[in-house]
Amino acid sequence: MPILEVEHIRKYFDRTEVLKDISFSLEQGQVVSIIGSSGSGKTTLLRCLNFLERPDKGVIRVNGETLFDADNPATQQESEIRKKRLHFGLVFQSFNLFPQYTALQNVMLAEELLAKEQPNYKANRKSIHAEIEKHATELLEQMGLSDRTANYPHQLSGGQCQRVAIARALALQPDILCFDEPTSALDPELTGEVLKVMKELADQNTTMVIVTHEMAFARDVANHVIFMDDGHILEQGSPLEVFEHPKEERTRQFLSRFTQG
Repeated sequence: MPILEVEHIRKYFDRTEVLKDISFSLEQGQVVSIIGSSGSGKTTLLRCLNFLERPDKGVIRVNGETLFDADNPATQQESEIRKKRLHFGLVFQSFNLFPQYTALQNVMLAEELLAKEQPNYKANRKSIHAEIEKHATELLEQMGLSDRTANYPHQLSGGQCQRVAIARALALQPDILCFDEPTSALDPELTGEVLKVMKELADQNTTMVIVTHEMAFARDVANHVIFMDDGHILEQGSPLEVFEHPKEERTRQFLSRFTQG
């Protein structure tokens, strides 16, 4: 059974249809790269998966559970949205770290907020906090930032900030980790350190959906590639199929930009 099933998603902004009948599925441990020109709907799709935007049509399932069904109001209650977001970790383009918190505090924050809602929190506050701090420290160590836990975002490079953001997204152990152009705000020399971490996560069978303009990364790391154009999935398949043997002329035109010269 697929870990993620997206069926016939449509999204409108006013009268403009931004997502046009989007369907795909994702297996446990699989990496899907979503490529396409700016304005093709890639980021809107990720925001729908994370319920930052509400689809107007379609169904989203995780592990067989229907998280959203546009025809079923019971799946659209605002009180349940936060629980549904826990299935998805989202890494934004621009880090979105809290400037008043250290790297460690940024990673700990979501776990702490959830822990405070548990009935046993007050009685076990110290031990719960220690466990959350230990987990966050381990995640930062995994990101190669064990010597930066006490640094604030302004004391970190862009690449380091993005690695903190990845650690934060992993903190709640989501089923699926989503990336929205994670290197687009980075200088070229910092891009490699973030892609290296993402490659390591892929090697660890982390289930990921990655919107990216890094074509070499999409080709070499993904198990499945989706090419979006004007709100449609125009073509999808293995990296070999999409990059080496594209069926659609529009796909060939898009990829030719990255192979010329």
